[in-house]
Amino acid sequence: MANSTNISSSANDTAFFGHPKGLITLFFTEMWERMSYYGMRALLVLYMSGAVTGFNPGLGFSQIDAQAIYGIYVGMVYFMCIPGGWLADNILGYQRAVMIGAVIIALGHFTLALPLTQTFFLGLTLVVLGTGLLKSNISTIVGKLYKDGDPRRTSGYTIFYMSINIGSFLGFLICSYLGEFIGWHWGFGAAGIGMLFGVIQYYYFRGLLGDAGIKPNNMPEKQRQTYIKWSRFTVIVMGIVIAAGLLGFISIDPRIFAEYFLYFLGVVAVFYFAYLLLLAGLTYQEKKNILLLMLLFVAAMFFWSGFDQSGGSLSIFARDYTDLTVFGYPIPVGWLQFANPLFVVIFAPIFAGIWTNLARMNLNPSYPLKFAIGMFFMAISFVIMIAAVELALVSAPVGMQWLIITYLIHTWGELALSPVGLAAFSEYSPKKYQGQMFGLWFLASSLGGVLAGLLGGDALVEGLESMAPVFDSMIQFYLVAGVVLVLFAVVSYYLNRNSSS
Repeated sequence: MANSTNISSSANDTAFFGHPKGLITLFFTEMWERMSYYGMRALLVLYMSGAVTGFNPGLGFSQIDAQAIYGIYVGMVYFMCIPGGWLADNILGYQRAVMIGAVIIALGHFTLALPLTQTFFLGLTLVVLGTGLLKSNISTIVGKLYKDGDPRRTSGYTIFYMSINIGSFLGFLICSYLGEFIGWHWGFGAAGIGMLFGVIQYYYFRGLLGDAGIKPNNMPEKQRQTYIKWSRFTVIVMGIVIAAGLLGFISIDPRIFAEYFLYFLGVVAVFYFAYLLLLAGLTYQEKKNILLLMLLFVAAMFFWSGFDQSGGSLSIFARDYTDLTVFGYPIPVGWLQFANPLFVVIFAPIFAGIWTNLARMNLNPSYPLKFAIGMFFMAISFVIMIAAVELALVSAPVGMQWLIITYLIHTWGELALSPVGLAAFSEYSPKKYQGQMFGLWFLASSLGGVLAGLLGGDALVEGLESMAPVFDSMIQFYLVAGVVLVLFAVVSYYLNRNSSS
């Protein structure tokens, strides 16, 4: 079990590339979890929309249904980070929540590996529940390795972010090959083995974390017991609903469900931010911080709705309209997607170095400005894709360089936004709500994921002809959001300068 040394309070711990040694454990746990998640996600739409006959048969779903289910799945994965963060905050503690979540994820992938159509949605459900416990809480522990004001925090999250992309690279490489060329369930099984490695690694090396995130928030024991009682009741109700759905007692239209789920997530976000601002008893400064995080939340939602097209509409574009041969040999569709993690591993140290050097010169862009850079990159990426679509309308298939360039620009946008967002939520979240605030950060990914599925379905409803108009609308969203972020950053700068003078 973890020792009593408080690693999170030691500024002298530089054992892992100048960072606390507990980051080693979190780095490799996240790496294997992301290997399993992205490896399976690369197969998801292809498997669902694949023909039910012939070699490697799929489920035969329509593109609209497949994209909607993909969006629901991505949305659910990140939405469950909110109750997962709450459970860690109040009952489990962050370290224990990560351990339980990792085991459930592994069980989910092994369930998907069973060659039975009936177990498909059960496997997805288990992955969703496990990821809800692991994803936000492992990010919270990263922040707890550092003291308040430690300048290493942002670069620490960038290093941690590299683990995500190393893992996703492995997932795309291994799971895509096995799933597309050997059999879908072989790919799902490889994802389960990867997650099993993560479970074993975390179990044996969690002692490096010390007491960072080992205990839930302090509260009266009576209050905690009340939370435990209601949590058990909620789990029972949720289990009944899930069982009813899996057994066919509840019939769901994926597209309609995705639309209502998007509205539901939006309402949850609005009410939670309203609660924090009006009822949580926060100080004036904490409320100002919440307003900043709310702006970043909205921008992140729009960003992920484009980024997650890689597993949806862009994956179908790669399969149906792109030449996937290298020196005469075919490659899996999913192999194009590991361009993103490869680029992240290459460019993450460069971006971290840029922010560090700008900070030394007192020129480090504010969080909103960095987010604006991410939005502008995303807009440029879809300008590239519109050109690819126009070319494919004339002479398909097109070269894979169009998607590779798109993923490169996605990566630059991601590095300007995602690790920066983690650092912002770690720095500005009210301390007693930190686990839930990381869950709220991932709620932006949830909204973006569901929106990505709906937009992907719209983009594919008439094949190539419907892609360009949808992508054009997305470009307009990103440009407007980027301009708003720049204006906010400029106004904030002048207000702070005038107040300080």
